[in-house]
Amino acid sequence: MAAIHITDIEAAINYWRERKPSPDGVTLAAEIRALAEVYALMVFHHEDEADESGFPAKAWEAWETWYHTTPDTPCIAICSTSQGDDECKGCGRSFDEVQHWPAMSPTEKRATWRRITMEDTAWRFNRYAERARESDRLGAQPSPD
Repeated sequence: MAAIHITDIEAAINYWRERKPSPDGVTLAAEIRALAEVYALMVFHHEDEADESGFPAKAWEAWETWYHTTPDTPCIAICSTSQGDDECKGCGRSFDEVQHWPAMSPTEKRATWRRITMEDTAWRFNRYAERARESDRLGAQPSPD
């Protein structure tokens, strides 16, 4: 069974905090309370992942709503697994992850996203990110006339 990382729970809590801010600085929306309960237990037990099968229904629903706001796939349309690589140079996923992506659960997809983000070796995170920054920098400069 796949697990949900604490950083995803934090992101989901922040998502809901933006959408349903506290009216008085104390009261929390039901979605935030449900996620915060899981988060607090994880912190108390020094866990950085929670098994999805143990998620309370309201916390799962709140997490899943946040999940649907995230990009589905890390693909940047440069797939080197189709050329025989075991790991895609473009997105960082393994051949199996690329092939089975449509059938993967949301928690499996988020675990893959976390791994490739932490590795930070895929072109998605370096070469093309650098090009985008360079393009933004050049685009922000005034024209020479």
